[in-house]
Amino acid sequence: MASFQRTRPAPVQSSPDSGGMSLRAKWAIGGAIGGGGLAGLLATGSSALAVYFARRVITPARQRAADQEMLALIRDGQRQQAIFAATDDTTVDGVYGFFFDGGKGHARIGRIVSYSPAERTVLRDVEAVYAGDLSTARRGWWSGAVHPDPAAVGLPYEEVMIDVDRGQAPAWLVRAGGTARTWAVMVHGRGATRQEALRAVGPALELGLTSLLVSYRNDGLAPSADDGRYGLGSTEWRDVEAAIEYALANGAEEIVLFGWSMGGAICLQAADLSRCRHLIRAMVLDAPVTDWVNVLAHHAQLNRIPSLVGRYGQLMLGHPLGRRLTGLSAPVDLKAMDWVSRAVELRTPTLVLHSVDDEYVPYGPSALLAERNPEMVTFEPFHQARHTKEWNVDPERWESLVKAWLRQQLAPRLNPGALAPVSP
Repeated sequence: MASFQRTRPAPVQSSPDSGGMSLRAKWAIGGAIGGGGLAGLLATGSSALAVYFARRVITPARQRAADQEMLALIRDGQRQQAIFAATDDTTVDGVYGFFFDGGKGHARIGRIVSYSPAERTVLRDVEAVYAGDLSTARRGWWSGAVHPDPAAVGLPYEEVMIDVDRGQAPAWLVRAGGTARTWAVMVHGRGATRQEALRAVGPALELGLTSLLVSYRNDGLAPSADDGRYGLGSTEWRDVEAAIEYALANGAEEIVLFGWSMGGAICLQAADLSRCRHLIRAMVLDAPVTDWVNVLAHHAQLNRIPSLVGRYGQLMLGHPLGRRLTGLSAPVDLKAMDWVSRAVELRTPTLVLHSVDDEYVPYGPSALLAERNPEMVTFEPFHQARHTKEWNVDPERWESLVKAWLRQQLAPRLNPGALAPVSP
């Protein structure tokens, strides 16, 4: 999930559907939402900050921030190494993607060769450059998306289109050998793309699963929603349901959902609300959002937003009158997406992989979800990995955990009434 940058709040302007409503009238609506207890906020500039915070949460970014500096590229024959400014991301070992030139360039960055705390630089191997001229790169962004498409992993694939609201959403289809009755539908996170899910295709193929790596509303590939806003899972699940229906129409008999970050929240909603939910055999969730209130409070703290202002922003997201300020066509029911509180209602076997060092989505709710519903939820903590980068830090462990758990979940079920084997 992309971070919410620490920038000054923009002035709140009239939305196209406000009917020329004055700023003072909008604050009056805000007072009706919050009640007298928040009147003091409206008399200050805090309400503007709350509006800004709420909008940041649900508004897709037009462009990722190029917040990672690259200092030099070193060539030694066929070998290349890059010097990066040392950051919390670049000083963690593993393999990562580095996007530059506004996302047009993409390189795969490998192990740490050396690290100089005094100079605040780190030297890392460059394993591959898929697009662009890395020698001209000065800034870019660090990513868990290592490969640009399935072909870069050596996998044949098809580009397919899935019918969704307002048009068609592109997806990558990677077929398993033979006739696969179980398909994996893979859902990326907020601010990411289907490239994020490529890390799970290998294990899925080993298990005989055909993989469908989907796009969904407002991710830059699928059609945008009417309001152009994220529903944080409350609307996007319908696009995942459409992907499930596509899989079922093309030979699938049951589904495994994979989800990263907000993609995990989307999967949880699909397993709860989809008319196909009885065919969802299992879910594998990487750093999922299981409680948006917790995540939003965390980001308010990261951005030094007073907790009361952050709660007011959450109130705007969930109240029907708040849409005048947020731009949402319908309120977002954060309570309905609080799976920690609803833990016992989760009836789909779920594997959760989450790093205790996650800086964007705290791991605590994931651990608590498993504690409250151990029958259905298995929690596997990782260390050192940052947000959705568990595979990047330790791909062998990530893949072995996923394969072992899914083998158990996908084992043939004992028919009701069948005799259990008798012990010798």
